[in-house]
Amino acid sequence: MKIHTQTGRESPWRLLTWPVVAALLAWSFCSTAWAQADKNVLRIAVTAFSEGGKVSISGAPYRVQQEGWLEQELAKRGVALEWFPVTGDTGATMNEAFASGRIQFASYGDLPSVILNAGGVRTQVVVPAGRGTDMFLMVPPNSMAQSLADLKGKKISVHRGRPWELGLLHLIEDSKLSPRDFKLVNMDIKPGTAALATGAVDAIFLIGAYPLEDKGIGRIIWSSKGKPDRKMRAELWAKKDYIQANPEVTDLVVTAWIKAQYWASQDGNRDAVIKDGTRSGVPESVVRRSYDDPSLAWRDRWSPVYDAVVYKHYRSVLEFARSQKLIQKDLKAEDLLEPKYANAALKKLSLTDYWSATK
Repeated sequence: MKIHTQTGRESPWRLLTWPVVAALLAWSFCSTAWAQADKNVLRIAVTAFSEGGKVSISGAPYRVQQEGWLEQELAKRGVALEWFPVTGDTGATMNEAFASGRIQFASYGDLPSVILNAGGVRTQVVVPAGRGTDMFLMVPPNSMAQSLADLKGKKISVHRGRPWELGLLHLIEDSKLSPRDFKLVNMDIKPGTAALATGAVDAIFLIGAYPLEDKGIGRIIWSSKGKPDRKMRAELWAKKDYIQANPEVTDLVVTAWIKAQYWASQDGNRDAVIKDGTRSGVPESVVRRSYDDPSLAWRDRWSPVYDAVVYKHYRSVLEFARSQKLIQKDLKAEDLLEPKYANAALKKLSLTDYWSATK
């Protein structure tokens, strides 16, 4: 098994709109020789981090890698498995890799995948990755604000075009307010955090808020905990033409992924999952709070079921991408979601009734 390291370039999401993806699609036609030469190699792109000076992965991909079942099963069929770890701007890098034919699968976020599909490079979700990542609204520790309504007319930092901007717009909508009620300042998380600390903005909307709270930089006044349809999602995506041409290999990958999510979902493995989350340098207390959600059973956190939450989420992402002019092509959630492989794997693993579905 080989590991290819890719460092993403720091580039704004808005540069990766449909004209750019269309250019990538043209590039992909020039990459046919690459794909044909590597027809016996399966590459899966995953988010990576530095651990002890080496590139490492975590979560379900790490479990799949450590278990070794997928690599062994592919080898029996003359297919080599290569991991394609990506750091930095993962969305843009993985989109480029899909468009150029360098990867067949990728575990990454919803918005870049939607943009890629709108540009003509067709991919589909083959395994939903549980119940998503939480988002937060933070204010300075000494702020009197207790809710979004208390910030009317104030400056809120949010990285425009990133998936969590959709979370802020949902929060505004749920609060029966309008984006015009606030001064939205376009900043990435790091400069936005600095602006919050210096009082240059009155709030920040972001992911990963607990370390900032621990450092006394901010106070959380809202989170998406308890709101499964308001979380940010990342899934296992696959190149559509590849899975159609290689259903047996696709079945192996999907089965390995669901086996990993099933392992993580068992209460007896909770501490191991939390320990895995600390390998990137995140304190254990932060990892535990990130997973803590009284409204969400530990088992269901890892659900690969295509239920109403998943479909509703992708309808919202598509609507957001169109409203922000990130895409110009109309897509349906059903175009992006392919449940047959996961359903078959659940049946094969006798897990059909293991996870509950939200209707």
